[in-house]
Amino acid sequence: MENDYLYPNNFFLRYEGNPILTSGKWPYPVNSVFNPGAIELNGETLLLVRVEDLRGFSHLTIAKSRDGKSNWEISPNPTLAPDEHSMEEKWGLEDPRIVWLPDHKEYAITYVSFSRGGPLVSLILTKDFKNFERFGALVPPEDKDASLFPRLIKGRYALIHRPIIRGEAHIWISFSPDLTHWGEHQILISPRPGWDCSRVGLGPPPVETEEGWLIIYHGVRDTASGKLYRVGAALLDLDDPTRVISRTDKWIFAPKEEYELIGDVPGVVFPTGVIVNKQNDEIRLYYGAADTVVALAIAKLSNFLSFIKSCPSQGYSECKYYSVF
Repeated sequence: MENDYLYPNNFFLRYEGNPILTSGKWPYPVNSVFNPGAIELNGETLLLVRVEDLRGFSHLTIAKSRDGKSNWEISPNPTLAPDEHSMEEKWGLEDPRIVWLPDHKEYAITYVSFSRGGPLVSLILTKDFKNFERFGALVPPEDKDASLFPRLIKGRYALIHRPIIRGEAHIWISFSPDLTHWGEHQILISPRPGWDCSRVGLGPPPVETEEGWLIIYHGVRDTASGKLYRVGAALLDLDDPTRVISRTDKWIFAPKEEYELIGDVPGVVFPTGVIVNKQNDEIRLYYGAADTVVALAIAKLSNFLSFIKSCPSQGYSECKYYSVF
């Protein structure tokens, strides 16, 4: 973890016990474990982990820890397996993002379900992570990397997602009065020349801060040896999340450890879960590494937000330097 300090804008420092979850620690045979959703529940950190089986299909399984770092208790069986009666989930469930919906008094799990028509964004609601209600598809394929905002905005639900249109992969935002009818679709964050030139997609769910909605996203660059996934961030206006206040020009986190560079998909850091503790000014980022294992990185929230605030609205010019120390 000490080598992370060599990167002045790398606010996320890797947990020294990484990777925190691996297929070798799983209670039943699997190929890989990665891309978890994250919440705090009953004094524990709960991860809903994407698990790829030995056929290449994915399901979701719960892992829990008191400190959110070690001594993980993994469910002995899949928590959410594909519904055999649903064509929507014919080829698996992937990449969950979790938020608490105060108006529903339930947790909302948005995830990628693989249908015959391609990947699409689906929704499951739960109060206790024991009983689950499938809400169904929110938007048509091809669509991924989605999360609801954790509260209503001007009386409406807001959804960040990443449809593929004409081969283009932008981050979009859409609105709904009832979680069923979606409209006012518009592009929020686009690829641009540089490290995130090929495609962008949401990481963890939006985090509400005094400075705005914190968006952590992955950016992809196609290289001669394959796709390279790195991480950037942006702030959205609290009252109008279609307005980007600032966006980092450089990546803030990138693959460099062996478990991030070697695996089923080399050169990938893919964050999907976040826990914020405002009392100790800490943000914990849970991510899939090389589509093979789950890892953890930790940052000081106030320093991280100050840096993002210094960036221009779309990050084309350089952010001001802000020390991590």
